[in-house]
Amino acid sequence: MKNTIIMITNNGMGNADETLQQKLICKYLELIQQNDTLPNAICFYTDGVKLVVEGSPALEQLKALDEKGVRLIVCSTCLEYFELIDKVQVGIEGGMGDIIEAQVQAEKVITL
Repeated sequence: MKNTIIMITNNGMGNADETLQQKLICKYLELIQQNDTLPNAICFYTDGVKLVVEGSPALEQLKALDEKGVRLIVCSTCLEYFELIDKVQVGIEGGMGDIIEAQVQAEKVITL
């Protein structure tokens, strides 16, 4: 995972029932935080921003990754669109420029 960023674009992982998608993303994030090498950043945009707000089932895992130094970049345009700006619980609000900068600096980009 060294020099890797992860792009999360859904309110979960995969294209299944939302409950299953959220269960999968929670497990994925839990396993990533147990890894010795962590990604440099995780970027959230479109429906992915819903994972960093109050009520998200992934908050525990995301807070643990944040505490370990993984940058969590959340698209401010998407937060505004979904009217979630005041509900963010973890990560930093950034623009598309911040996401592009993370992509350019990464050796590997994984999109979920």
